[in-house]
Amino acid sequence: MHSQPLDKPKANILVIDDTPENLQLLAAMLTGQGYKVRSVTKATAGLRGAQAAPPDLILLDVNMPEMNGYEVCQHLKANEITRDIPVIFLSAMDSVLDKVKAFSVGGVDYITKPFNVEEVLARLENHLMIRNLRASLQEQNAMLEQEIQERHEVEEKFAKAFSSSPSPIMISSLTDGCFIDANSSFLRMSGYSLEEIIGNTFTELNLGMNPQRYTSTIGQLLEKGSLQNHEIEFRTKSGEVRIALLSAELIELSGRECVLNTFNDITEGRRLENEFISLVSHELRTPLTSLMGALDLLAAGQLGTLTSRGQQVLNIAITNTERLIRLVNDILDLERIKSGKLTIQKLKCNAGNLLTQSAEVMQPMAERSQINLVIEPITAEILVDPDRILQTLTNLLSNAIKFSEPGTTIWLRAQIQPNYLQITVQDQGRGIPADKLQTIFERFQQVDASDSRKKGGTGLGLAICRNIVEQHGGNIWAESILGQGSIFYLILPFVA
Repeated sequence: MHSQPLDKPKANILVIDDTPENLQLLAAMLTGQGYKVRSVTKATAGLRGAQAAPPDLILLDVNMPEMNGYEVCQHLKANEITRDIPVIFLSAMDSVLDKVKAFSVGGVDYITKPFNVEEVLARLENHLMIRNLRASLQEQNAMLEQEIQERHEVEEKFAKAFSSSPSPIMISSLTDGCFIDANSSFLRMSGYSLEEIIGNTFTELNLGMNPQRYTSTIGQLLEKGSLQNHEIEFRTKSGEVRIALLSAELIELSGRECVLNTFNDITEGRRLENEFISLVSHELRTPLTSLMGALDLLAAGQLGTLTSRGQQVLNIAITNTERLIRLVNDILDLERIKSGKLTIQKLKCNAGNLLTQSAEVMQPMAERSQINLVIEPITAEILVDPDRILQTLTNLLSNAIKFSEPGTTIWLRAQIQPNYLQITVQDQGRGIPADKLQTIFERFQQVDASDSRKKGGTGLGLAICRNIVEQHGGNIWAESILGQGSIFYLILPFVA
């Protein structure tokens, strides 16, 4: 055993024994092993000393004139300050009854005299270790109780905010998507009772989010930790479709990973917006048609020959008028899709033919941009609206060509999966930042604001693609690496 420096004692030991020789021997032995020792010969002095400066352990003689050791131990255990101090009895009496009595009054050990030094040290260290472990456990328990209390207070605050929030809120399990709880605002919006939604998922309740879209949403949530203002279509119990902005955060409830889903119903605002867009777009079409007709007459030379400068200005006017017409047409297309006025007429089609036709349409644009367009079609029969799927594929190919450098390649591929057809459009363009991969499918969203000027885009093409695909019961998303290119994935079920 190694001694400790005197300024850092292992522990404080109080020795109560009416025999000075025993005190001297114990004090020398313990001090040499790095313990701080206080020695008293009277029981009452020992009790006062223990209360004034509680030691870590007490070595207590049994036979003392003023008060025997058993009585001293009883006083120690009756006092709140000293009751947890371990007491080891030292006595020449070695009968079983004496030892039993020692333990009955609260002693932790009993050593008979004459004692062995190594034995005393071993037992002393053992009980000090037990005491330290007990103190550590009590401290941990106190900290745990404090943590539990704090968590309970937080949960109470959360429960109050959750139940009283005017925003519809729902909690679902991260692992299987089952609903765990919902506040009254969510129940009013959905039309369901709490009993009807608990244990069910978005899909099982037909709330409007298909499994692929839900999986994609959870993937983004796991990647970023939260999801803000993700536009979704929400179907109520009565079948009414509402537009909502979904925000989601990962939380933990009772050790279970969950998702806190907050909805912002924007149906009325979106309706007014669509009405305004539709009105403005329709009002624009008549003057634009007249304007384009006039420009065509000028371009055909029917109103006279223009100078080279005049021809240059005319070309700029025609280019921008065509762009404005495309914007109006895209807005009207999107408005019809969103309002359900655009009818999807599904026919049995050969997927390979659709891919070939879309590539043929975009081949001239690819050649002008010096882009190599590679198509890998397959023979598979699908039930879709061919015109709308062609519109989607040509839109994706157009975007890929616009954002690719001359001399690069674009691939249009199709693969048959167990229950659906997967189509991919892959380019070697500049790529899309990770934080833009979802927003590019929203209206008027582009990776770079200057793209609308440089590339002539409207910011509506991908929003139209997404709506067409979702009306077919499918899904569309993108993956990208900056500087290396992007892949757009399109899934169409064989039976929709």
